[in-house]
Amino acid sequence: MRKIIVFITVLNLFTSAFCQTKISKEEKLKAQIIALEKAGWEAWKNKDATWFKLNTTEGCMWINSEGISNKTQMLKSTVTDCDVKNVSIDNFKFVMLNKNAVLLTYTAVQNGYCGNNKLTEKIRASVNYVKHGNQWLEAFYMETPVIE
Repeated sequence: MRKIIVFITVLNLFTSAFCQTKISKEEKLKAQIIALEKAGWEAWKNKDATWFKLNTTEGCMWINSEGISNKTQMLKSTVTDCDVKNVSIDNFKFVMLNKNAVLLTYTAVQNGYCGNNKLTEKIRASVNYVKHGNQWLEAFYMETPVIE
C-alpha cells in the first residue's frame, strides 16, 4: 500500500511538472508573439518600415479591404500611405499549429486615415507567424471589418 501511495505521489508530481512546463512554454511563446504583433502595429503607426523588413518572411502577404500586398508593397506603403493617431489590440486567441507555426487572432481598434479614407474603426485580424531558425516571422496577415 505504501508503495502505491509513493508511486501515485511521484506520478502526480511528474504529471504536474510536465503539464506546467508545456503550458508555461506555450504561454511564454504567446506573450512573445503578441509583443511582436503589437510592435508591428506601432511600427505601422509610426511609419517605420524597419519592423516589417526584419520581422516578416520574404513571401509574406497582407490582405485587407483594399486588396493583397506583398512585402515590397508593404515596405513602400508603410512610410507613406496612412496617418494613424492611435491603435489598440486586444481579445487575443493563440493556437500552436505545430512547433514552427502559430496563429494569432485579435480585434484592433484604430483611428486614422489612409489617403482620404478613414480607417475602419474596428477590425478582426488573423496573423500567422513561422519560425525561421531562432526567430519568429510574420508570414500572413488578414483583417476584416467588425460590424456591430
